[in-house]
Amino acid sequence: MSAKAKRVLPTRPEPPSAEQILADVRGTEPTDPVFVLPAEPPPEPGPAPGGPEAEPEERERLYRQIRSYVGMNQRLQEAREQLRERRRELQSAGEALEAGIAHMRQKAF
Repeated sequence: MSAKAKRVLPTRPEPPSAEQILADVRGTEPTDPVFVLPAEPPPEPGPAPGGPEAEPEERERLYRQIRSYVGMNQRLQEAREQLRERRRELQSAGEALEAGIAHMRQKAF
């Protein structure tokens, strides 16, 4: 059996200081691959929904769907406002009822 020699690894260098990093970044060119954004991923195969290559029926269907969504959104906003107003009315009616009950209790006792 032979004894294996222990391998001694070199020590790691100290990490660069903030000033060294900034100097390195300032010295790079704008075309450095680190600063270049990657290309957009290729589009999905087939025409984009509602795009110029889409069939007229498909574009019409999408248009109607969008109009329906916008109309529904407007109705929901109006309903929300109506509910807020009714809530205010109920709160004021409840406060008036509480005041009336308190007044009746004072008269009874």
